[in-house]
Amino acid sequence: MDRSADPTEHLPNSYVSRRSTEAQALSAWTPPTGTLGELTDEARVRAATLGARAAELRLSISRLEPVQGFTAALRGDDVAVIAEVKRSSPSRGAINPGLDLEMQVRAYEAGGAAAISILTEPGRFGGSNDDLIRARASVRTPLLKKDFHVDVLQIAEARSLGASAALVIVRAVPPSRLKELLQGGRDVGLEILVEVRNESELELALTLGAQLIGVNNRNLETLEIDPETSLRLLPLIPRGVVAIAESGITSVADVKHAAAAGADAVLVGSELSASGDPEPTVRALTGVRRTVGARKG
Repeated sequence: MDRSADPTEHLPNSYVSRRSTEAQALSAWTPPTGTLGELTDEARVRAATLGARAAELRLSISRLEPVQGFTAALRGDDVAVIAEVKRSSPSRGAINPGLDLEMQVRAYEAGGAAAISILTEPGRFGGSNDDLIRARASVRTPLLKKDFHVDVLQIAEARSLGASAALVIVRAVPPSRLKELLQGGRDVGLEILVEVRNESELELALTLGAQLIGVNNRNLETLEIDPETSLRLLPLIPRGVVAIAESGITSVADVKHAAAAGADAVLVGSELSASGDPEPTVRALTGVRRTVGARKG
């Protein structure tokens, strides 16, 4: 027997390709820097406190009814709008720190939002888990828990709070942890929105089986925004995967550009949270038809 032979040569090409992609991504990964690095460090500190609650979270989840489908809500004929509650951000500072959460989410729902994103990060975005609990009690629309999730227990916590989906940023965690977080979502019946910003991150997300992918126009390490990012990456996402354009969307013209690139949905935060009348502001972004055939089959 030739012990120098490739041990994977007898395996299917797709399997070898997936293993190769994971291995390359793991060897290339370095911890995030800048603002994203600070936020993930803070998230790990918060996540560490959940260990003592693991049994409580498992029991809570076992008693829950299935949540509203997040992905299903984004598969209509028109580009779906995910309206976000965002009190502040590292890039803009204060946006609407005194917003009435119940009023805001009800306005989003009435305006035609297909889903609502609740930023729960407390330090830079002014959010809290209580925001998610209050939103769940106020609307029937599927909710995304948007935070810097770095631990499987955070995924369980999101499910216990009533979320339909939780955000995981590819750049924020090693590939092996991304794989664990995706499995953690499957284990508790929570969908995972996997956020990417370049081709290699997209390839890894698809390799690990992500079915819900957001393309962020903002580089969270530098906070710089490039609208071309989503226009470049959205066409590369297979049609069977839900594709979402994130950041920098402020008008129906932006929604149309995202649609032309193949977006199934857009996530809009600052523009809606800052609006003095969020219901018509959401409604003005709806009604844009999805572009069939913009993405590969």
